[in-house]
Amino acid sequence: MFEISIQCTFSAAHRLRHYQGDCEALHGHNWKVEVTVESSELNPVGLGIDFRELKQKTSAILDQLDHTCLNEHPYFQEINPSSEHIAQFLFNELKKEINTPQVNLKKVSVWESENSWVTYAEDFATGVR
Repeated sequence: MFEISIQCTFSAAHRLRHYQGDCEALHGHNWKVEVTVESSELNPVGLGIDFRELKQKTSAILDQLDHTCLNEHPYFQEINPSSEHIAQFLFNELKKEINTPQVNLKKVSVWESENSWVTYAEDFATGVR
């Protein structure tokens, strides 16, 4: 099994509703995102998935969030745009674009600062989160 990973970034503001602390106020982050896929087979060129393709698909989704207030995004209308929910959102969107019989999205990690991050994954065999 091969694991293939890329990193991308985006900048966005958010506020955590009902947080009762500093993060309830509008503030921004330069988010770092790491996407990891697993591949059981290599294509004839010797790749599980082309880094360029993985970056393009990830960037297309991140472009929806870049330089926005995340609270205004439809996905975050009812739930807080926490790092956990951002990772879950990205995972669910990327899974639609990436998963094939040979390649599965394994995990998405989201850093809101250099020392604070969250990782979201699900069991591929069962689809359980």
